Amino acid sequence: MAYELRRKDLEPLLLGAAFFGSGGGGTIESARHLAEHFVTGDYYPTDTVKVVSVDEATEGAAVMVAYLGAPEAINSATYPLGPVTAVQNVQARLASQSTKLAYVMPPESGALGFTVAALVAAKLGLAVIDADGAGRAVPSLPMLTFAAAEIDPRPAFLVSQGGLCVELDVTPRNSNQGGPTHQRDVSAIVEQMMRPVVADPEFGQFGGLAMWVMKPAEIRRATPIHGTLTRALELGRALQAGRIGSAQQMIGYLAEHCGIAARAISEPGELVSAEVDTSGGFDVGKVHIQAGQRTYTVLYQNESLLAWDSANPQPIVLSPDSVAYFVGGEGQAIFSNGDLLQDDGSLNPVIGKRPVTLIAWRAEAELRKPGLILDSFMQLLNTLGYLGPYVPLETLHAARKGEAA
Repeated sequence: MAYELRRKDLEPLLLGAAFFGSGGGGTIESARHLAEHFVTGDYYPTDTVKVVSVDEATEGAAVMVAYLGAPEAINSATYPLGPVTAVQNVQARLASQSTKLAYVMPPESGALGFTVAALVAAKLGLAVIDADGAGRAVPSLPMLTFAAAEIDPRPAFLVSQGGLCVELDVTPRNSNQGGPTHQRDVSAIVEQMMRPVVADPEFGQFGGLAMWVMKPAEIRRATPIHGTLTRALELGRALQAGRIGSAQQMIGYLAEHCGIAARAISEPGELVSAEVDTSGGFDVGKVHIQAGQRTYTVLYQNESLLAWDSANPQPIVLSPDSVAYFVGGEGQAIFSNGDLLQDDGSLNPVIGKRPVTLIAWRAEAELRKPGLILDSFMQLLNTLGYLGPYVPLETLHAARKGEAA
């Protein structure tokens, strides 16, 4: 059922989305920075955003909109200038074809992705569809259901905060749309073309992206993962209300309200170090948590992809399965990878010595089945040094229990 978001709803929305983002999806800091400027005035004509379900999205076309680039770089944005201009370019292209753009959709679950989609919708008088392309955040475009559904990626506009617009047009071979195999390849090609663009000084490591225009008949096929904005909003409200004060309470909430069988994959420990390198539109790094004699290490490329326990010979979680941080004690409990460090590279003092627990859960079915999405995750894990197959979270957990016994 359709409903409206207001400025006060953006904080719980971005908090809940950050948890589901598996360490990525943009920083809470960048999402908050954008949200605090969401007021009716010279930039925004309204302070409300309409959210519609996939079934209700029948009044026109939809387009995916996002920031693409390094989370630390995006922290400086005050208004979503690049994403807005990118969508305006899509609107103009569709208007020339007598097609109406009615909806925007976030690419993934994440604080920045949901916030940007909401703000672009408010700016342009559109609605946001209550769905996304992964149910978590992902490092690359081929990992999204839009790519797996072989939605034509043209037109695709990438726009800097300063208004420099680049259109990426990968012309299909053989026919107007190309064959199914070609369309799967195109998302990877577009990704490879975009990363050097955002790394250019004119873009400063990030830009606004609009691509994957979907007609109403294509929206359902392209978005099998539904209700993710509402899920994030409700989790954020529960956090704000103090109903989730520990990792175990979070696990209980996920089971009861989201149907997610999450589990703690670490003992509560202290965040002892984190490292990051920003290049090519990615934040790449490691996070280390010390719990007694054990060191838990999370490897990420914007999003957390792999976690290790120093007491075990194999990983304790592999993407596309998700892993999130839960910080106990007083204060904010949810942090993305980019929120763990300050601009000078030091650890975020808000966390201090508060207990940090890693919570993991299995990815949506669409991300786990053989094909483009899972292959893309495995290729990325190979670059991080993992050369084995995808092993589901519950299998890894059972193996750890067996070793402990």
